[in-house]
Amino acid sequence: MSGGVSVALDHWELRDFDPGQGRADAGGEGWMPVPAPGDAYVALIAAGRLEHPFRGRNEDAAAWVRDREWWQRTTFVAPSPEADTVTELIFDGLDTFASVYLDGQLLGRTDNMFRRYAFDIGAHLRPGEIQMVAIRFDPPALAVVDQPLPVWTAFTDRVSRSKRNLIRKAQFGWGWDWGPDLPTVGVWQSARIETRARPRLSEVRFETLSATAESARIHLTVDAGHDVALVVKVALTDPDGAIVFSRTCQPGDASGALRIDRPRLWWTADLGDQPLYGLSVRLFDGDRLVDEVVQSVGIRTIAIDESPDPDEPGTSFFRFVLNGRPIFAKGACWVPASSFVGDLASEPYARLIDDAVASNMNMIRVWGGGVYEPDAFYDLCDRKGLLVWQDFMFACAHYPEDGAFAASVKIEVEQQVRRLRHHACLAVWCGNNESQAMNRINTDKGGDPVRLSGTALYDDLIPEVLGRLDPNALYRPGSPWGSSNPNGMTAGDVHDWTVWHGVPPIPGDEMIGDFGATPEAVSWFRYAEDMSRFVSEFGLQAAPALATLKRWMDPADLHPDSEGFLARIKDEARKADLMMAPVTGLPKTLEDYVDFTQWCQAEGLKFGIEHFRRRTPHCSGALIWQFNDCWPCVSWSLVDYDGVQKASWFAVRRAFAPVMASFKVENGVAELWIANDGLEPVSGRAEIELAHLDGRSEWRMEAGFEVAPNTGAVVWRGEAAAADDLVLTVHSPENLFPSNRILFAPIVTLPLAQGARPEVEVRQVGPCELAVDLSAETWLAFVHLVSDRADLRFSDNHFDLAAGERRMIVVTGATDLTPSDVAVRCWNDRASGVAA
Repeated sequence: MSGGVSVALDHWELRDFDPGQGRADAGGEGWMPVPAPGDAYVALIAAGRLEHPFRGRNEDAAAWVRDREWWQRTTFVAPSPEADTVTELIFDGLDTFASVYLDGQLLGRTDNMFRRYAFDIGAHLRPGEIQMVAIRFDPPALAVVDQPLPVWTAFTDRVSRSKRNLIRKAQFGWGWDWGPDLPTVGVWQSARIETRARPRLSEVRFETLSATAESARIHLTVDAGHDVALVVKVALTDPDGAIVFSRTCQPGDASGALRIDRPRLWWTADLGDQPLYGLSVRLFDGDRLVDEVVQSVGIRTIAIDESPDPDEPGTSFFRFVLNGRPIFAKGACWVPASSFVGDLASEPYARLIDDAVASNMNMIRVWGGGVYEPDAFYDLCDRKGLLVWQDFMFACAHYPEDGAFAASVKIEVEQQVRRLRHHACLAVWCGNNESQAMNRINTDKGGDPVRLSGTALYDDLIPEVLGRLDPNALYRPGSPWGSSNPNGMTAGDVHDWTVWHGVPPIPGDEMIGDFGATPEAVSWFRYAEDMSRFVSEFGLQAAPALATLKRWMDPADLHPDSEGFLARIKDEARKADLMMAPVTGLPKTLEDYVDFTQWCQAEGLKFGIEHFRRRTPHCSGALIWQFNDCWPCVSWSLVDYDGVQKASWFAVRRAFAPVMASFKVENGVAELWIANDGLEPVSGRAEIELAHLDGRSEWRMEAGFEVAPNTGAVVWRGEAAAADDLVLTVHSPENLFPSNRILFAPIVTLPLAQGARPEVEVRQVGPCELAVDLSAETWLAFVHLVSDRADLRFSDNHFDLAAGERRMIVVTGATDLTPSDVAVRCWNDRASGVAA
């Protein structure tokens, strides 16, 4: 905001009362400090009134928080506004049912966590005096206690208590199959007093209509009314700060088309650079600046190709086209980085987005059961080259679609579209997560056919808003969506839970059925049955790092059968046993559980990604469920809550490499495939070897290849005499792709040299950097470096070492690092880590 004064309201007091008994002027003890943005749970922890809900078995002990009436209050010195100005009390987010008072006078009530609220307080100001803002937050479940629930909603036990789908509040906060039951409350986004001139820029929209290396057509929309006394000044600067376009005019003439010669196009991190232009639109009344909008924008086009796939009759493509080039979307689904969404600083976003890009991802899907992320998240995705698939905040439920609920949703959608539409990273808007698909599943499993309540939101309300405010945007009514069955494989995107839930595929346009409970049903080799166009969810669960569990759990609970550990598995606690039993065996210790689940997750995601990428372009996307965690738990995440990268993160990084080599073995015949996600053809050599685990070679050969862009192709075929002690490997002498291998037996039955360890030498490179040299005399499986520190980063980790192989790993830390901070372990000798 320019042309005015903004005073942040960032220091508040918080207190709880019995419902209906609170007062902002209540004296005595009990008031505790809380920042804005902030969170009641975190304030209670700091005040010593609540044990951290993530520690030990404390989640249930925090249940009382949701049932209390909470008040927040703060004071400010009232400004002395000039004539023809507006002074507003602005909240970027209130969670959720709140009554806002100024000096005891009700200004208004709120009912939507995802909306910005502004109250005109000019008539209430007493210039120079101290005035009090107070907010009463009512227990959210009580606000809808008399409203009926629809016929079905996922997570029924929790919903029957919370009626989450009747509340515009982060749905995951009531508990999910990976998250705790901790519904938040409070001023969760910024709050301020803002005084500004009455004239303002009500609309600024930057759209790339077309773009090539030679020129780009841009349309700029500006609305500031029709006051001829006002002047609009528009400037667009290139990434180096040079002005490429400027215009000074009256408000009614500010909109229009412009051409940019030799534009610097925005690409994802794997395909190019992320140049950002600076857009400045300023509104003047004479010489006085009265309003200004400043944005970083990228010049790029984005489309979805849904044309028929001629090589797979009856199907169509579903692939994103960036700047005219089809891409394979490689990424994951994002959940809030903490259950306490108002307490997140910028550091977790920077670290996690860096981790996503470093794992060769080019897309992140903001899932509809969480929150619209803050500006910092999208700014990072702009700068780092990560496309965003943006769900609206609806998930796995029927929702009201009329009355006050729909009216509030309309304002929510308008505000979020206006806030986010200028970001170069924003690829597609999506109406919800899984509501249409779950409604279909409910019917196909014998339930009465019902119309999905909420359809009018996804089919009418949201498209109408986008048509006005972001008319060139891509939009999907839901995810999954596209086929006659919302989760069908012939068109659109699919959520593939056939593996984890053991669902048998049905021939045709179906991917639903009875849930299985056998190792065969949940085997990750079943990813090979998936013939879908774009997989927007798939995943396997794994434990976080052992050190992460030790930081948060009670020592007595550090066992896979303890009540405290099982409480950290919000899905079916024993489902992972089916996955592990034939592959690793069942764990006896917590360390085993961590190793076994991380191995299975890494190998399973590797297998799935390799299959999907071999199908390029018939399959053009693989988004893993899920990237991150909101608390320390067992989940489908690649990076645990403390920021430690699981084995799967490293496996995914290799499988998502721009050029990827993988083997497909069927009926004794092996095929080597090369997948090329680049913009240009790739050619080179592949060294292929079939060897015994002890290092004896059966044969070795070299195959040349040339693969077109955005394609997966077979470059070699040969016999594969499978045996437990054999491994088939591929290497690139030109380092065009990461080395890969295929084993012919589960790790539990591999004839590994028991007790074998790598030779380890650690060198201190700098205060915060180590070099770890590793070598092996025989095949060492699942070699990994571990640490009690969560801040360490490894140049590589969780890999196999072949006989005679040497590898050097760089370890970096945020603070001083010594050799004692790391240890090396491997499957051959899991009982005792090899101290570095």
